[in-house]
Amino acid sequence: MYNDKKPFRRDSRPPRRDNTPPARKRLTYRDGTPLGSEAWISPWVELKYFSYNPAVFPRMIGAISPEAGPGELVHVYDKNGELFGAGFWNEPSRTPLRMVYHGKDAFSETGLDKAIAAAVRLRREVLRLDETTNAYRVIHGDSDGIGGLIVDRYADVLSLEVSTLGAWQRLERWLPMLHKLCGTSRHVIQVDEDIARMEGIDARNLPCPSAPVRIVKIHENGITYEVDFAQGHKTGFFCDQRDNRLKFSTMVKGASVLDLCCYSGGFSIAAKMLGEAGDVTAVDLDEKAIAMAKRNANINNQRINFVHADAFVYARQMVRNGTLFDAVLLDPPKFIIGRDGYDEGIKKYHDLNMLGLQCLRPGGLFVTCSCSGLLTPSDFERVIIKAAQRQGRKLQIMAMTGPGWDHPFLSTYPEGRYLKVLWAIAL
Repeated sequence: MYNDKKPFRRDSRPPRRDNTPPARKRLTYRDGTPLGSEAWISPWVELKYFSYNPAVFPRMIGAISPEAGPGELVHVYDKNGELFGAGFWNEPSRTPLRMVYHGKDAFSETGLDKAIAAAVRLRREVLRLDETTNAYRVIHGDSDGIGGLIVDRYADVLSLEVSTLGAWQRLERWLPMLHKLCGTSRHVIQVDEDIARMEGIDARNLPCPSAPVRIVKIHENGITYEVDFAQGHKTGFFCDQRDNRLKFSTMVKGASVLDLCCYSGGFSIAAKMLGEAGDVTAVDLDEKAIAMAKRNANINNQRINFVHADAFVYARQMVRNGTLFDAVLLDPPKFIIGRDGYDEGIKKYHDLNMLGLQCLRPGGLFVTCSCSGLLTPSDFERVIIKAAQRQGRKLQIMAMTGPGWDHPFLSTYPEGRYLKVLWAIAL
C-alpha cells in the first residue's frame, strides 16, 4: 500500500527558538587588557566566571596584569570589571589564584594580619580551648582566610603545614605574630615535596629559625599524649578528633573495644581512661605509630592490647576466629587521595566497614570515620549502609559528626568538610 506521507528528516524541523540573549563580549584594548583596567588596583587578575570557591583554576582566569608576580597579593575583578576580592597569585600552580577575601573594598597585607588575629581569637577567646587542651588547630587554611596555611598548636610549639607560595613568602612576618598571639615559643614547618615543586617553594631555606623540636607532651581532657614530630604524620597528632574521642569514651563503659587504625592511641586511651572500657584492642600497620601509642598508654598508666598489623588482615582473622566486640571504631587514613583513585578508595571504605561490622556483636556500638575530602557525607553514609546490608544488618544511625569547632569549613568549599564520623548501633 502506498504511503504518501513524507519521511521524517531531522533537518526539516523548524529552527529552535532561543530567547537567551547572547553573552556580552568583554571589550579589550589591542594588547588584550580589559577596557577600563587602567583604573584597577594593581596588581590584578580578571575572572572569566563567578566563583566563591577559594581555589581558582586556570580555565577560570582571564587577563592578568604584568605586575602580578609569584606569591603576590592581587586584587581580583569579575567579568563585568567590578572588584570581586583578593587572593594569592602564582601562575605555575595547579590553582594559580587562591582567594583570601571576597568583597568590593581594597584589600592589603593588613587584612591578612587581621585574619590571623581573628583565627586565634576564635580558638582562644570564643571556643576557649585552652581550658580543656593545649593542642588545637589555630589556622585552618581557606576556612580562616589564609589559603595554603595550616597551623596547629602543641603546648609551646606551633606546627605549620604550608601549601601555597603566598603563605610561604609571608611566614617571616607571620611567625612572630603567631607566637605572640598564642603564647608559644618554638615551631616546625612542613612542606610536601610535590607541592613545593609545583608552587616554587624552596623548602631548604626555612624562615625564622627555631629551637629544636622533637617530642612534646600535650594534654587533652585530662589525658597526656606524646607528640613526636620526628615520626608523626604531618602535624604530629590528630587534634581534629578531640570531641569525638571524648564522646566515644562516654559510650563504652565496661565494653570490649576494637580500635582499627588506632595511630597513636587517642581513642583507645580515652575509652580506657575516661570511659572505663573493658578490654581494648588497638591495631595499626604503622610500627612507629604503635610505639607512640604504647608510650602514651604507659604515660597514663593504662593497659591496652596494641597490635602491629594490617587492619584488613587483623579483622579477617577475628572473623575467622569468631571473635566479637561490644564496640568497633574505624579511623583509617585517607583512602581517596585524588579523583583518579576515587573508585578504589570507595571499595576500601566498603570492605573495611564490612569487616568491622563482622567483628561487632548485635546491638554493639559502631563508629566509623573518613578523612577523605572528596567523599561527601551522604556518599560516605551510603557506603556504610551498603556494607551493612551486605551483612544482612541494619544500622540505627544516631549522628554524623565532624571535627572540632577549631576546624571549620566554608560553605563555598565543600571539600573542606573532610572528616566525617558516623555513629550507629549495629542491629
